Amino acid sequence: MGIAERKIRQKEEFRTSILEAAWLQVLTDGWQSLSIRKIADAIEYSIPVIYNHFENKEAILLEFTKEGFQKLADVLQFAKTQHAEPSVQLEAIAHAYWDFAFEHKEYYQLMFGLGIPACDRVNQVEEMKTMTMVMITTIQDAIAGSKNSDADYFLKYHTYFSILHGLVSIQMIEKAGKPDAGKKMILQDAISGFITSLVVR
Repeated sequence: MGIAERKIRQKEEFRTSILEAAWLQVLTDGWQSLSIRKIADAIEYSIPVIYNHFENKEAILLEFTKEGFQKLADVLQFAKTQHAEPSVQLEAIAHAYWDFAFEHKEYYQLMFGLGIPACDRVNQVEEMKTMTMVMITTIQDAIAGSKNSDADYFLKYHTYFSILHGLVSIQMIEKAGKPDAGKKMILQDAISGFITSLVVR
Protein backbone atom coordinates (compact mmCIF):
# COMPACT_ATOMS: atom_id res chain seq x y z
CA MET A 1 0.00 0.00 0.00
CA GLY A 2 1.41 3.39 -1.01
CA ILE A 3 1.63 6.48 1.18
CA ALA A 4 -1.35 8.16 -0.49
CA GLU A 5 -3.56 5.08 -0.06
CA ARG A 6 -2.48 4.73 3.57
CA LYS A 7 -3.37 8.35 4.30
CA ILE A 8 -6.79 7.91 2.71
CA ARG A 9 -7.45 4.78 4.76
CA GLN A 10 -6.31 6.47 7.96
CA LYS A 11 -8.56 9.43 7.25
CA GLU A 12 -11.55 7.14 6.68
CA GLU A 13 -10.78 5.18 9.83
CA PHE A 14 -10.53 8.35 11.89
CA ARG A 15 -13.78 9.66 10.41
CA THR A 16 -15.45 6.39 11.35
CA SER A 17 -14.12 6.64 14.91
CA ILE A 18 -15.60 10.14 15.21
CA LEU A 19 -19.01 8.90 14.10
CA GLU A 20 -18.84 5.89 16.41
CA ALA A 21 -18.01 8.11 19.38
CA ALA A 22 -20.81 10.50 18.44
CA TRP A 23 -23.33 7.65 18.13
CA LEU A 24 -22.33 6.28 21.54
CA GLN A 25 -22.97 9.72 23.02
CA VAL A 26 -26.40 9.79 21.44
CA LEU A 27 -27.32 6.34 22.74
CA THR A 28 -26.13 7.27 26.21
CA ASP A 29 -27.40 10.83 26.64
CA GLY A 30 -29.55 11.74 23.61
CA TRP A 31 -29.04 14.06 20.65
CA GLN A 32 -29.14 17.20 22.78
CA SER A 33 -25.95 16.15 24.54
CA LEU A 34 -23.88 15.76 21.40
CA SER A 35 -20.90 18.12 21.18
CA ILE A 36 -17.59 18.31 19.38
CA ARG A 37 -15.77 18.65 22.70
CA LYS A 38 -17.28 15.43 24.08
CA ILE A 39 -16.39 13.59 20.89
CA ALA A 40 -12.81 14.87 21.08
CA ASP A 41 -12.55 13.75 24.72
CA ALA A 42 -13.96 10.31 23.89
CA ILE A 43 -11.43 9.57 21.15
CA GLU A 44 -8.63 11.48 22.92
CA TYR A 45 -7.90 13.96 20.15
CA SER A 46 -7.97 17.74 20.06
CA ILE A 47 -11.05 19.61 18.88
CA PRO A 48 -9.28 21.06 15.78
CA VAL A 49 -8.59 17.52 14.60
CA ILE A 50 -12.34 16.82 14.63
CA TYR A 51 -12.92 19.94 12.57
CA ASN A 52 -10.51 18.62 9.96
CA HIS A 53 -13.06 15.92 9.22
CA PHE A 54 -16.40 17.61 9.97
CA GLU A 55 -17.11 21.30 9.53
CA ASN A 56 -19.27 21.44 12.65
CA LYS A 57 -21.72 19.43 14.74
CA GLU A 58 -24.43 19.98 12.12
CA ALA A 59 -22.28 18.14 9.57
CA ILE A 60 -22.14 15.13 11.88
CA LEU A 61 -25.91 15.30 12.37
CA LEU A 62 -26.39 15.44 8.61
CA GLU A 63 -24.28 12.30 8.21
CA PHE A 64 -26.52 10.43 10.64
CA THR A 65 -29.61 11.88 8.96
CA LYS A 66 -28.51 10.47 5.60
CA GLU A 67 -27.73 7.13 7.18
CA GLY A 68 -31.13 7.02 8.87
CA PHE A 69 -33.09 7.80 5.72
CA GLN A 70 -31.14 5.20 3.76
CA LYS A 71 -31.88 2.58 6.41
CA LEU A 72 -35.57 3.50 6.33
CA ALA A 73 -35.67 3.45 2.52
CA ASP A 74 -34.12 -0.04 2.54
CA VAL A 75 -36.64 -1.29 5.11
CA LEU A 76 -39.61 0.09 3.16
CA GLN A 77 -38.34 -1.26 -0.15
CA PHE A 78 -37.88 -4.70 1.37
CA ALA A 79 -41.41 -4.64 2.80
CA LYS A 80 -42.75 -3.62 -0.59
CA THR A 81 -41.00 -6.43 -2.45
CA GLN A 82 -42.63 -9.05 -0.23
CA HIS A 83 -46.00 -8.43 -1.91
CA ALA A 84 -47.25 -8.03 -5.47
CA GLU A 85 -50.49 -6.10 -4.91
CA PRO A 86 -49.96 -2.32 -4.44
CA SER A 87 -52.68 -2.01 -1.78
CA VAL A 88 -51.05 -4.79 0.25
CA GLN A 89 -47.65 -3.18 -0.31
CA LEU A 90 -48.95 0.08 1.16
CA GLU A 91 -50.11 -1.77 4.27
CA ALA A 92 -46.76 -3.56 4.59
CA ILE A 93 -44.84 -0.31 4.12
CA ALA A 94 -46.92 1.35 6.85
CA HIS A 95 -46.15 -1.38 9.37
CA ALA A 96 -42.47 -1.42 8.39
CA TYR A 97 -42.33 2.37 8.86
CA TRP A 98 -43.90 2.08 12.32
CA ASP A 99 -41.51 -0.68 13.39
CA PHE A 100 -38.47 1.22 12.11
CA ALA A 101 -39.46 4.36 14.01
CA PHE A 102 -39.58 2.60 17.37
CA GLU A 103 -36.72 0.16 16.78
CA HIS A 104 -34.44 3.01 15.65
CA LYS A 105 -35.85 5.83 17.73
CA GLU A 106 -32.60 7.82 17.84
CA TYR A 107 -32.40 7.90 14.06
CA TYR A 108 -36.06 8.77 13.68
CA GLN A 109 -35.91 11.66 16.12
CA LEU A 110 -32.98 13.16 14.25
CA MET A 111 -34.45 12.54 10.79
CA PHE A 112 -37.69 14.33 11.59
CA GLY A 113 -36.56 16.79 14.25
CA LEU A 114 -38.54 15.32 17.14
CA GLY A 115 -37.28 17.02 20.27
CA ILE A 116 -34.20 18.48 18.59
CA PRO A 117 -33.54 21.32 16.14
CA ALA A 118 -34.06 19.97 12.62
CA CYS A 119 -31.10 20.34 10.29
CA ASP A 120 -31.75 23.06 7.69
CA ARG A 121 -30.20 20.86 5.00
CA VAL A 122 -32.54 17.90 5.53
CA ASN A 123 -34.51 18.75 2.39
CA GLN A 124 -31.31 18.32 0.38
CA VAL A 125 -30.83 14.75 1.59
CA GLU A 126 -30.95 12.42 -1.40
CA GLU A 127 -31.65 9.46 0.86
CA MET A 128 -34.86 11.14 2.01
CA LYS A 129 -36.00 11.40 -1.60
CA THR A 130 -35.25 7.70 -2.06
CA MET A 131 -37.45 6.85 0.93
CA THR A 132 -40.20 9.12 -0.38
CA MET A 133 -40.17 7.53 -3.82
CA VAL A 134 -40.83 4.08 -2.38
CA MET A 135 -44.12 5.42 -1.04
CA ILE A 136 -44.98 7.54 -4.08
CA THR A 137 -44.41 4.83 -6.68
CA THR A 138 -46.51 2.37 -4.68
CA ILE A 139 -49.35 4.88 -4.43
CA GLN A 140 -49.10 5.55 -8.17
CA ASP A 141 -49.36 1.81 -8.86
CA ALA A 142 -52.37 1.49 -6.57
CA ILE A 143 -54.13 4.38 -8.29
CA ALA A 144 -53.32 3.05 -11.77
CA GLY A 145 -55.02 -0.26 -11.01
CA SER A 146 -58.06 1.25 -9.30
CA LYS A 147 -61.39 2.84 -10.21
CA ASN A 148 -59.94 6.13 -9.02
CA SER A 149 -57.30 6.55 -11.74
CA ASP A 150 -57.57 10.35 -11.85
CA ALA A 151 -56.64 10.74 -8.17
CA ASP A 152 -53.83 13.15 -7.32
CA TYR A 153 -51.00 10.81 -6.31
CA PHE A 154 -48.98 13.60 -4.67
CA LEU A 155 -51.92 14.63 -2.51
CA LYS A 156 -52.46 10.98 -1.58
CA TYR A 157 -48.79 10.62 -0.71
CA HIS A 158 -49.00 13.55 1.71
CA THR A 159 -52.09 12.04 3.30
CA TYR A 160 -50.40 8.66 3.64
CA PHE A 161 -47.21 10.10 5.09
CA SER A 162 -49.18 12.35 7.46
CA ILE A 163 -50.94 9.29 8.87
CA LEU A 164 -47.68 7.43 9.41
CA HIS A 165 -45.61 10.27 10.79
CA GLY A 166 -48.47 11.73 12.81
CA LEU A 167 -49.28 8.48 14.62
CA VAL A 168 -45.60 7.74 15.27
CA SER A 169 -44.97 11.25 16.60
CA ILE A 170 -47.94 11.05 18.97
CA GLN A 171 -46.66 7.80 20.42
CA MET A 172 -43.12 9.10 20.80
CA ILE A 173 -44.35 12.15 22.66
CA GLU A 174 -46.72 10.17 24.90
CA LYS A 175 -44.29 7.55 26.21
CA ALA A 176 -40.86 6.03 25.88
CA GLY A 177 -40.30 2.65 24.30
CA LYS A 178 -42.26 0.77 21.68
CA PRO A 179 -46.07 1.08 21.92
CA ASP A 180 -48.14 -2.00 22.64
CA ALA A 181 -50.05 -3.89 19.96
CA GLY A 182 -53.22 -1.92 20.68
CA LYS A 183 -51.61 1.27 19.44
CA LYS A 184 -50.58 -0.43 16.22
CA MET A 185 -54.25 -1.32 15.65
CA ILE A 186 -54.89 2.41 15.28
CA LEU A 187 -52.30 2.48 12.51
CA GLN A 188 -53.93 -0.51 10.83
CA ASP A 189 -57.37 1.09 11.01
CA ALA A 190 -56.12 4.39 9.58
CA ILE A 191 -54.18 2.75 6.75
CA SER A 192 -57.09 0.44 5.87
CA GLY A 193 -59.32 3.46 5.52
CA PHE A 194 -56.74 5.26 3.42
CA ILE A 195 -56.31 2.32 1.05
CA THR A 196 -60.07 1.97 0.63
CA SER A 197 -60.42 5.64 -0.24
CA LEU A 198 -57.49 5.36 -2.63
CA VAL A 199 -58.71 2.48 -4.74
CA VAL A 200 -62.51 2.87 -4.54
CA ARG A 201 -64.27 6.00 -5.68
